[in-house]
Amino acid sequence: MNAPLATQFHAAQTDAAPSDAAPAAEAPKKRRPKRDIDGWVLLDKPIGMTSTQAVGAVKWLFSAKKAGHAGTLDPLASGCLPIALGEATKTVPFVMDGRKVYRFTVRWGIETDTDDSEGQAVVTSELRPAREAILAVLEDFRGEIEQVPPAFSALKINGERAYDLARDGVEVQLAARTVVIHSLELIEQPDADHAVFEAECGKGTYVRSLARDFGRALGTRGHISALRRTRVGTFAEEELIPLARLREMSEAMDDAAPMQALRPVEIGLDSLPSLRVSPAEASRLAHGQPIILRGGDAPILEGPVAVTAGGRLVALGEAEAGEIHPKRIFHSGK
Repeated sequence: MNAPLATQFHAAQTDAAPSDAAPAAEAPKKRRPKRDIDGWVLLDKPIGMTSTQAVGAVKWLFSAKKAGHAGTLDPLASGCLPIALGEATKTVPFVMDGRKVYRFTVRWGIETDTDDSEGQAVVTSELRPAREAILAVLEDFRGEIEQVPPAFSALKINGERAYDLARDGVEVQLAARTVVIHSLELIEQPDADHAVFEAECGKGTYVRSLARDFGRALGTRGHISALRRTRVGTFAEEELIPLARLREMSEAMDDAAPMQALRPVEIGLDSLPSLRVSPAEASRLAHGQPIILRGGDAPILEGPVAVTAGGRLVALGEAEAGEIHPKRIFHSGK
């Protein structure tokens, strides 16, 4: 078996600074008292760090009691990793359901067991596809497609993670799933071995599988050599803050939490319709009771809705037949 491939990065990708190394490589941090911190941190995750490590680093910087992320990024990948703190964790499913945009580089001629450059080469090819051939095959990958996830993925097989089984040498066979590719474009070909793409994908899409399947469809082989997520739902690349910057902000304030980087809880619900209610109606929802939309000017709503009162988020509700049923209650008012 060949040695792991060296990660290759195109100029369009963002390299990790030395200060962005994984927390495991750093000196132990002093313990901080945990606090109720509510909101979003739109992190620009560095290359070489797992999503779990990134969440842990942000949680520590803010001394937050509770934290989670909206959509895993592999260690190879950089970019948009929205991290929810406190009450914002209740809005994570709505962010994860949003579309995601990736810019990625495919290395032609080599397929790996992980479908990226961190894996072992399993099949090689001398063929390098021409631009016209690549453009011709992309149409087959737009819209609703069937996709087999990578063997090295977090999906479960009989209660075990696929990547754990694959690392143990077990042959992993995952069923194809239907995913949606809203847009897919060839951005550039820096050389014969590489091509840079941009894709806007629906929930559950594996970009590594796209690279693998591109190679096979073009009569060669391929894997991801660089990957950056530029958008998750309404969270765009220009809003992101690097982990190194968060640390600098904290150090500049004598290890205080960099609160100016914290975004409101409700930004995770920007894709939902919003409904303003009275304090009395907000109180009913807070106690788990539904409210009725009355009057000729009452909005016509169906499905999930973000409910506000007095300028603050009070609940996530489900609108049905003129009623709002509370599903998640927000207590912080932040």
